[in-house]
Amino acid sequence: MTVLSRINVPADLKGLSSPELKQLAAELREFLIATCSTTGGHIGAGLGVVELTVALHYAFDTPRDQLVWDVGHQGYPHKVLTGRRDRMGTLRQEGGLSGFLKRSESAYDAFGAGHAATSISAALGIAAGRDLNHEDFKVVAIIGDGSMGSGLAYEGLNNAGASDRDIIVVLNDNEMSIAPNVGAMHRYLVSVQRNPLYNRVRSSLGHIFEQYDKGKGALHDLGAVLKRWEESVKGFLTPGVLFEELGFRYFGPIDGHDIDGMIETFRAVRAFKGPRLVHVITQKGRGFPAGEHGEKWHALPPGHD
Repeated sequence: MTVLSRINVPADLKGLSSPELKQLAAELREFLIATCSTTGGHIGAGLGVVELTVALHYAFDTPRDQLVWDVGHQGYPHKVLTGRRDRMGTLRQEGGLSGFLKRSESAYDAFGAGHAATSISAALGIAAGRDLNHEDFKVVAIIGDGSMGSGLAYEGLNNAGASDRDIIVVLNDNEMSIAPNVGAMHRYLVSVQRNPLYNRVRSSLGHIFEQYDKGKGALHDLGAVLKRWEESVKGFLTPGVLFEELGFRYFGPIDGHDIDGMIETFRAVRAFKGPRLVHVITQKGRGFPAGEHGEKWHALPPGHD
């Protein structure tokens, strides 16, 4: 029996070991390639978020915790893991599964949209409703770097940061939406990937702060000075300063194909309150060589071999 055949709902993931989670990701990727080769579909984005999808459903309590996927192209692995595996052969067929996320299709689809860049605003709306009803669950928006170039995404970030509501945004950064991105946001995100200095400095300083916080008098005062120094250098070292200035606590960048690492990060992030952004680096079309390169393989036509 394959690992994938044992997963009917996300709760089934909780009993899997780390090696089994990795095997599940491999099987899920093969399943998606085989399915979309028959039905057609936007395969590139889905293949890039296989491990991310597994980690999200493992770390969060879905459907109580609500995942808001930006556009439907990222959502194919999500569909498979949420009870629709046996119907994936009907994807984008008349009377079959939708190519996008659809609330009427599954309780796990928190929001349905075809247009890009809606996820952050939608997640903020869900979080506002939750707070008005005095409920307690997490809301996570998953948005690609291509969609982040939209004004609607910035509007959502601005409003979410100003609201201080409990909301998590996962930035799926693969450096390519359909074709390679251009513009200031793309250049900014690329610079983040290539400048790990701040994460190393922050990790080292965290250990130092811990030691000085235990001290008294002059030692404690020195710790406070070091913390102020960290804040002063953040502006030119941190990869997440843009998001932190918008009111988000920034985590990352992290490897979007390291399931164990993402689970650990998401568990840590969910313990905080307020707006948080997790920056995840993925490879679009991972596991399907043609899909890793260029817009030609953004989607497969039906019957592709």
